[in-house]
Amino acid sequence: MIEKTTEKLSKEDFASDQMVKWCPGCGNHAILSAIENVFPQISYKKEKFCVVSGIGCSSRLPYYLNTYGIHGIHGRANAIATGVRLFNRNLSVWIATGDGDSLAIGGNHFVHIIRRNLDVNILLFNNEIYGLTKGQYSPTSPMGKITKSSPQGTIEHPFTVGELVLGAQGTFFARVIDTHPKFISEVLFEAAKHDGTSVVEMLQNCVIFNDGAHKYVTDKEFREDRQLLLRQGEPMIFGKDRDKGIIMGNNGLEIVKIGENGISETDLLVHDMTRPDPGIHLMLAKMKPPHYPIALGVIRSAKAATYDQLMENLITTVNGKLPIRTVDDLLNSGDTWEVN
Repeated sequence: MIEKTTEKLSKEDFASDQMVKWCPGCGNHAILSAIENVFPQISYKKEKFCVVSGIGCSSRLPYYLNTYGIHGIHGRANAIATGVRLFNRNLSVWIATGDGDSLAIGGNHFVHIIRRNLDVNILLFNNEIYGLTKGQYSPTSPMGKITKSSPQGTIEHPFTVGELVLGAQGTFFARVIDTHPKFISEVLFEAAKHDGTSVVEMLQNCVIFNDGAHKYVTDKEFREDRQLLLRQGEPMIFGKDRDKGIIMGNNGLEIVKIGENGISETDLLVHDMTRPDPGIHLMLAKMKPPHYPIALGVIRSAKAATYDQLMENLITTVNGKLPIRTVDDLLNSGDTWEVN
């Protein structure tokens, strides 16, 4: 267990003295503020946090938090964080990465850290573009997206982050948008509580190279009708007038209107992020407009043994069976001679 503190920490305690060099208007500013708000709530000492990153705009996060941090190399944040966590299980390890950093060059490390269920928290900033390298398409850019590296439109099928996480046997997946900083803090607190790999996809706007990438769910005109905020144990209701809901139909999830055709709140699906079977969680993760709202919040938080705990148990078991435990045991083992 990581040591908690009785000291009352505040947002200012986690604010760095470094100048934040993200572009004005970048969604990363709201995400940083949400992180600074939630770290004091977790109640660990400052020196118990370690933020690891790769390369990209999101990966500057370690500079902007007053914690221990490692700015790694492209795509290798998850590998570095694995070593940090296994070497010191008294650290709360947070990984800042982007849709290019973890889903392209770092894709192999990403799926395997999830599969192993190492007890870390992955913050995946998704602006659907390579921002730091000035506007090339990324693994989450929608098909047909015109960018500097796809002037005729990309012909690649994009990843759905949640589908990838659950396909890698993920035990925790959540999704947030940079326009809801308070909600981001709520979700990050749930991620911190989770034993295992938590992945939080953060839909983030790049005002320079992909402005409006998520406007189909953030514009004031229709955001209430295109955002489903999930909370544990509550029915899946959304809409400007809170009159729409989700049910399980014959062909999967269906949208219904409360009050029509005899539908009431009791007919709606009630969110259970803890269910072991990921079937409904996968359906929720794949929903998107125009046919469905996008699911936000903690979609999945299931229990499973963590890699770090299994590793510790293995070492303890093996050590208990070893006849040789010290160098003296080794030197005095086998055939020995006493030389006068």
